[in-house]
Amino acid sequence: MRVLVTGAGGMLGAEIVEQLAGHEVLAHDRHVGDLRDREQLEPLLAGLDAVVHAAALPSPLSAAEPEVFGNNVDATFQLLDAAGRAGVKRIVYVSSLSAVGLAWSSRPQSPVFAPVTERHPYVGDDVYGLSKLVGELIGETVSRRWGSEVISLRFPFIGTGERLRGHLEYVQRDPGADRASLWSWIDTRDAGRAVITALTARVEGHALVNVAAPDTTSLVPTVELMRRYHPTTRLDGPLDGFAVPFSLGLSRELLGFTPVHAWRPMNGGT
Repeated sequence: MRVLVTGAGGMLGAEIVEQLAGHEVLAHDRHVGDLRDREQLEPLLAGLDAVVHAAALPSPLSAAEPEVFGNNVDATFQLLDAAGRAGVKRIVYVSSLSAVGLAWSSRPQSPVFAPVTERHPYVGDDVYGLSKLVGELIGETVSRRWGSEVISLRFPFIGTGERLRGHLEYVQRDPGADRASLWSWIDTRDAGRAVITALTARVEGHALVNVAAPDTTSLVPTVELMRRYHPTTRLDGPLDGFAVPFSLGLSRELLGFTPVHAWRPMNGGT
């Protein structure tokens, strides 16, 4: 398989490239060229089987707000549209659970319902979450227009090793500090596996999929967390024990994906 991976210099992008060992990988990052420049893009897309778009400014704090939104949206449109036009059959877009609008909102927001499915309405007001939501719509449009199979993967906090340990300590000192992300996470290695799985999963058109570890980062049971920090949220299903309050059914059913790395000793550690 011949695959272009954007954002290859980043944490997740580098993991994806490593897991694609044995395939022909074109690793692209900002030092190679500007994804917003169509003339630079088109030569890269010839003869590709797939594109993984992992490049983005990763938060509303990464740059001035117009730059975050403009960069993320324009780069996604230019790349995905050019890939569709070039006949690339499979595109995996690395989106974010921030596209729900909870994580970076300027005022406290609660989900309308939980577990939060891919159909949850956008409730935010930040440019990063909005840029990822628009990126998903771009993927859907490219699929409809050019016939590409596009999978948008919504990821939470991604980390392993010291990065993950630091995040766990932060959340467990004050669970309320992570209320906006609903205590979700995924190990970097599992995030990479999810992308690899999405490259070959059987889909038609565009698919939007939540991808996260099945448990939270907290030591407090999930129902208690929801009652304490999101009392207005309607609970539509069981959140037993430390279950993450995002629906992961599609990641299992459509992708056949289940994370294998855990942080809780009872689940085998990391």
